Amino acid sequence: MRYPLGAMPENLLRADYDQTKILVMILAGGEGRRLGPLTYERAKPAVPFGGRYRIIDIVLSNFVNSGLHRIKVLTQYKSGSLDEHIARSWRLSSILDAFIETVPAQQRTGKSWFKGSADAVYQTQNVLTDESPENVCIFGGDHVYKMDVRQMLQAHLVRDAEVTVAAIPVSKEEARSFGVIEVDEGGRIIAFHEKVQDPPEMPGRPGMCLASMGNYIFRTRALLDVLEADAASETSSHDFGKDVIPRLVKGSRVFVYDFHQNRVPGEEGLGYWRDIGTIDAYWAAQMDLVSIQPAFNFYNKDWPIRTGISHDPPAKFVFRDEANARVGIATESLVSLGCIISGGRIHRSVLSNRVRVNSFAHIEECVLFEDVKIGRHVKLRRCIVDKDVEIPPGTEIGFNLEEDKKKWYVSEGGIVVIPKRAKIESP
Repeated sequence: MRYPLGAMPENLLRADYDQTKILVMILAGGEGRRLGPLTYERAKPAVPFGGRYRIIDIVLSNFVNSGLHRIKVLTQYKSGSLDEHIARSWRLSSILDAFIETVPAQQRTGKSWFKGSADAVYQTQNVLTDESPENVCIFGGDHVYKMDVRQMLQAHLVRDAEVTVAAIPVSKEEARSFGVIEVDEGGRIIAFHEKVQDPPEMPGRPGMCLASMGNYIFRTRALLDVLEADAASETSSHDFGKDVIPRLVKGSRVFVYDFHQNRVPGEEGLGYWRDIGTIDAYWAAQMDLVSIQPAFNFYNKDWPIRTGISHDPPAKFVFRDEANARVGIATESLVSLGCIISGGRIHRSVLSNRVRVNSFAHIEECVLFEDVKIGRHVKLRRCIVDKDVEIPPGTEIGFNLEEDKKKWYVSEGGIVVIPKRAKIESP
């Protein structure tokens, strides 16, 4: 049965399914090389975001909020802090057959580590045989968005799809930087185009294209068969977007799911999705959070972003000596637990736990990780400071990029990144 893209009848979107027969696999082994110093010592999904969270918390929250509690997280690159975070923060009730568990690369199929996203699932297919799911959700662990996965799952089941691919409508100009999905009027995928100059437009929406989000739902049998075929191919890069989905399009029931049709409880307007694969994109997504009406809203009680519990005390702001400009104040900012703003000024910034900002300091459009100490009279602008860094009194960073480039990583957009535990000399 065929329906126009995003226009399936409401009653047919309520397909019945047994959530214990749905397995979630999160791809969290990426190196995140374009994030520079932030991934020198951690995997990309373990990078802090929004003050008290990690990037991985976002996709895990989407699944837990969607009632899907059987989750395996595939890890590989520098996974220590990611493994610890999941083990300590994401304990679900085993008595209800709920779990979130990490699965490290184990070389089960040969003497090689994961060679691509599809190979990661192929090498850990023992998880599929152990759990025996009917359908498998394979999602990336490093994007920022909210999604009620139940709606995509219901669309997948109603269409009797072998694979459903989540996609977001973008302008034709933007689409040149993404893998673009070509569909017929019923939403069935007929071709996949990887970063082409003239991407195909959406049916009925001239100037708009469907960019793949890298999130998939597979019927288990179809997944196992295509992974076996892909593993046997010597020319494959073993990637879902580049190899597996194009292979399945020929003859299989492969459909698109329009992300903008997804409605999250408590949210209004079109869904927010950001690929934060570069320093500039990561910084911009953090700045989105401090908007007066943020597109990605942490304050929606109906769809909370979850993480571990902290025993740090409330943030504290001290000193109000306005005559001498010694005022502890933060405007348009996120300030996490345990922070002390002692006579310094914060504007449009995101502070993780236990940051201390001392008197006469001025912090603007910055992201400060845990346990950063800012000395007196420090001035920071458009900086990302990783954890356990102490900025000496009088230091200025972000005002002379040519000088900053001699010491620190500076992105194309002019964001200065100070790595974890960096030693900074007094000016």
